[in-house]
Amino acid sequence: MLDPIVIVSAARTPIGGLLGDFASVTAVQLGATAIRAAVERAGVPGDAVDEVLMGNCLMAGEGQAPARQAALGAGLPQSTGAVTLSKMCGSGMRAMMFAHDMLKAGSVDVMVAGGMESMTNAPHLVFARKGVKYGQAALYDHMALDGLEDAYEKLPGVDGKPGGGKAMGVLLLLRIARRHAQVIEDCAHTMGAGWAGKATGTWGRAGCFSLQSYKHANSGEGGLLVTDDEDIAAQAILFSGSYMLYRSHLARPADEVFERWKYLTPNFSLRMSNLAAAVARPQLGAVLADRCRRWNERYAWVAAELEGAPHLCLPQRPADEQYVASSIQFSLVDLPRAAMEQFIAACAERGVHVKWFGADEPVGFTSVWTHWRYFGESQSLPNAERVLGGLCDLRLPLMLTQGDCAAIGAVVREVLSSFN
Repeated sequence: MLDPIVIVSAARTPIGGLLGDFASVTAVQLGATAIRAAVERAGVPGDAVDEVLMGNCLMAGEGQAPARQAALGAGLPQSTGAVTLSKMCGSGMRAMMFAHDMLKAGSVDVMVAGGMESMTNAPHLVFARKGVKYGQAALYDHMALDGLEDAYEKLPGVDGKPGGGKAMGVLLLLRIARRHAQVIEDCAHTMGAGWAGKATGTWGRAGCFSLQSYKHANSGEGGLLVTDDEDIAAQAILFSGSYMLYRSHLARPADEVFERWKYLTPNFSLRMSNLAAAVARPQLGAVLADRCRRWNERYAWVAAELEGAPHLCLPQRPADEQYVASSIQFSLVDLPRAAMEQFIAACAERGVHVKWFGADEPVGFTSVWTHWRYFGESQSLPNAERVLGGLCDLRLPLMLTQGDCAAIGAVVREVLSSFN
C-alpha cells in the first residue's frame, strides 16, 4: 500500500443554528458525541486510541482541556492523550494534519482528530480582574472578540480595554483580494453609508454608485465611479468618451497619467449626459445627507412596528454600521413556501407590496442567481437558497409619514399573526 495512513471512519453531529435546537448542548458534549460515534464505526476498542486532537476556538467557559473532556465523555480511557488546538476557521483541518504527521512519524498507531464548537454557548466577558473604579463596565462577546473579529485591525478601545475588531470575514476577503485580485465595490444601494467612519466606495480600488431610479440620488440613468487611483481615474475618463478633451474633466489626474493610457484605452462613449449630470449634482452633499437621515427615520418607525411580530426577524445593526435604510429587509422563519406565497399575496391585497427573494420568477427589482441564466450553467447553493427563501424587502419612499409606517407595520403583523 502506497500510503499506510488511512481514515477508517468519520462522524459528525447535525449542524445547528445560533440559539437553535442545540442551545443546551456544549461544544464538549458535541465533540464527545462525534468521537464516540467515530470510534464505534471504526470497530476499534476505545483503549486502542493513542491520542485525541480536537480543534476548538471559543474555549472560554468550557473548563480545562476541552479535548480531554470530550474524549472522556466519549468513553475513552484516561490513558488516552488529548490536545485542544485553536486555528481560526481551520482547527478541525489542522487537527487532521497533525494527526497524519504523528501517524507518519510512528509516534502513534490510532488517532482521533476533529473539531467542536458552540457559538451559542460562548459567554460574554467583562475585564474586571483589576476592579472597576467607576461607572459601567464594558461587556464583550467571546464569540465576536475571540472568534469573528480581526485581532490586528481593531477599532479604538475604551478605558484601556480592547476595542472591537472589524468583521473578520470582510477583512479576510479584502486581504485575499488585495493579494490576488482587485476590489471594486458595488455601492448601488449604499450611497451615504459606511463602516466605522469609513465610507462605502473607499474600501477597494474603486467604488461604483448607481444614479438610476429609486437609488439614494437619481437622475434616471448612469452612475458615479470614485477612486483615489489616478490610473483608474484616467482610464475611466478615456473609456467614457472624452477623446483628447480629458482636460475638461474637473476631477481629472495630471496630464502625465493620461500620457500612460491615451494610446492604450478604447473610447466607448459611455459618459453621462449633461442633463443627467445636472439632475444628479444638486442631490449630493447636504441633500443626500438629509435624505439618509429621513430614510433611517422611516426605517426606525417601521422597525418599531415590526419588532416582536411572529416569525419575523429584523437584522441586528452593529454600532459601527452607518447604514442608509432606503428599504427595510427582514427574514421570515419557520414558514413553509406556501405560507410565504400567501404572506406576499395577503400583504399586496392590503396595499403593502413586499418583495420576496425566494420567488420562482424575478419580480420588479428582485432577482437571485437562479434567475441569471445568461451564465450558462446553474449552481447549487443550498445555504444561500435557505437564507433567501425567507428574505423579504420593503421599500421606504420618503413620502411616507409616521402614520403610514405604522399602518404598513400593522398590515405585516396582522398577516403574520394569521399563521399562528
